[in-house]
Amino acid sequence: MGTGKTSVAKVLAKRLSRKFIEMDEAIEEREKRPITEIFRINGEDYFRRLEKEIVEDISKENNLAVSCGGGVILDKDNIKNLKKSGIIICLWANPDVIYKRVKGQSHRPLLNVDHPGERIKELLDARKTFYDKSDYKIDTSNLTIQEVAGEIIKLIENKKQ
Repeated sequence: MGTGKTSVAKVLAKRLSRKFIEMDEAIEEREKRPITEIFRINGEDYFRRLEKEIVEDISKENNLAVSCGGGVILDKDNIKNLKKSGIIICLWANPDVIYKRVKGQSHRPLLNVDHPGERIKELLDARKTFYDKSDYKIDTSNLTIQEVAGEIIKLIENKKQ
């Protein structure tokens, strides 16, 4: 969270003429309720099952620019499915930068805790080995959305050659 996934995926979709999918929005649309409510009423395990279903669906399509939630990569089946039709690019940022970007946002259920800055560091540490399974990793701490999108386009073009 706070690394620019959604903003960058929107730019990529436009620049590459691809369909944009924001997984959290797809989950909310399927459930007809916000993510915060899903977490509050059904819990994280239920949310992860929904997320997995969406990944299975989108992995059957091509030419997408998908913004996945930061936890999607915690499931090995999600990784396998996402790599079927695309590449996984992990957008990364310094925990302090992430905190500055997301502080004050109430729609982030995993940060609705007493010390969100510490929680960000815990999540990044716990997920590091999973994030390392991405095809590519880009540190967005000091890059604009357009710069990140440009880097990704270069990666995609180089992969085609």
